[in-house]
Amino acid sequence: QVQLVESGGGLVQAGGSLRLSCAASGRAFITYIMGWFRQAPGKEREFVAGISRSGSSTNYADIVQGRSTISRDNAKNTVYLQMNSLKPEDSAVYYCAAGRPVDGSVRYGVNEYDYWGQGTQITVSS
Repeated sequence: QVQLVESGGGLVQAGGSLRLSCAASGRAFITYIMGWFRQAPGKEREFVAGISRSGSSTNYADIVQGRSTISRDNAKNTVYLQMNSLKPEDSAVYYCAAGRPVDGSVRYGVNEYDYWGQGTQITVSS
């Protein structure tokens, strides 16, 4: 079992940056792939970025490609999402998630992650 707690959200002007953190408690953090998702009001939860167990492989949604960086510190049981050049359409609740696929590859689907945090709100003003 893994418990996830996100932090770092807030209100930011368009063009600004934020760094989200997700602290994991429980055992064997390194055995989980980690992902960031977001959900805006009235919309489905969508994949933002994912990272492999070791951190050597990352994937991004087209909507944030080139503007975001996902990373993890396995010694601190923490995953990060650095977001730059934020746009009003980036406003959403951001969730981190943990999954344990057999092959350890980064996954994109909501249903492929087993544990979720409570979310942190990012609001980008124009």
